[in-house]
Amino acid sequence: MVLGTRGSELALAQVELVFKSLIPSVADLLVEVKRITTTGDRRQDLRVGHVDAAGLKGLFTKEIQDALLSGEIDAAVHSAKDIPGQVPEGLSICSVLERADTADVLITKKPGAFAELSPGTRIATSSVRRRHQLLWMRPDLVIEEMRGNVPTRLNKLRESETLEGIVLARAGLDRLEIPLEGFHVERLNTLPAIGQGAVALEIRSSDGVTRSILEQINHRPTFIRLAAERELLRLLNGDCRLPVGAETELSGERLRMKAVVFSEDGVSPKVGEAEGDANAPEELAAKIFKQIC
Repeated sequence: MVLGTRGSELALAQVELVFKSLIPSVADLLVEVKRITTTGDRRQDLRVGHVDAAGLKGLFTKEIQDALLSGEIDAAVHSAKDIPGQVPEGLSICSVLERADTADVLITKKPGAFAELSPGTRIATSSVRRRHQLLWMRPDLVIEEMRGNVPTRLNKLRESETLEGIVLARAGLDRLEIPLEGFHVERLNTLPAIGQGAVALEIRSSDGVTRSILEQINHRPTFIRLAAERELLRLLNGDCRLPVGAETELSGERLRMKAVVFSEDGVSPKVGEAEGDANAPEELAAKIFKQIC
C-alpha cells in the first residue's frame, strides 16, 4: 500500500500514527510513503486575506488528491481540518484515527492569562477562524498573520521584538512532542476548526481492497463527529479557511454540536447549537445550518 502525505514533520508524525494502528490489525502489509509537495507548502507568501475562497480550497490537499485519482498512491493521509467540504468525485474518506485534543492554545513569552493581556498586544496566527474569534473576545488586541510549520512559528515568536504570542493547535504540539520550556501556555475557549485534531484517510471510492484494510483502524466516535462537522462545511460551501468553528461531543448514541460562523466584517457572528441521533450526523449538521444561515 502506498500512502501519500505532505512532507512536514507533523504530516509524517501523523503517518507514523497510521503505521502504529495498522501493524497490529493487518499482518504482512508492506507500506510505502510518498511525500508530496502541495501548493500550500510551496507558496509561503500566500496570505489568507488576499486570496479568494476558491483559491484557498485544497491548498494542502489538491496535489495529494490528484496523485490518488491517478493511481500514483493508494490512500492519502490528511489533517482533516485541511480537507475542503467537497472532496473530488471518485474519492471518499473511509477511515479516521482517534481524535486528539481539539483545543487552540495561546503561547506567550510572559506569564499572564489571555483575558489579562494589555490592549494592543500583538498575537499571530495562520487561521482566519482564530483571528475572528480572538478579536470577537478581545477587539483591543492586534492579530497578525504568520505562516510556517510549528517549529518555525515558535522560533519567530522567540526572536520577535514586537510579537507577544501565537495561537496553535494543541494536537500538533502533542504529536510533535515539542518542548515549550520558557513559554506560557493557555488553553483558549475558542471553537476549533472543523476536523481539528483528526487524521483522515482518503481513498478512491472504487478501491474495495484498500477500503477493507483501512476500515479496520477506523475510530467510529471520531468518524461520526467528523461526518457532522464536514457536512456543515459542505452546506456552507466552504473550505478549510472559512471563518467557522465547530465543536462536537458524542455521548452514547447522542451527538451534540455547537458552531459559530463569522461574516466578513467579523463583528456579527452567528452561533448554532443542537443535539441529535449519532447515527444521523448529517441531519444534525442541517439543523445547525438552518440556525446560522
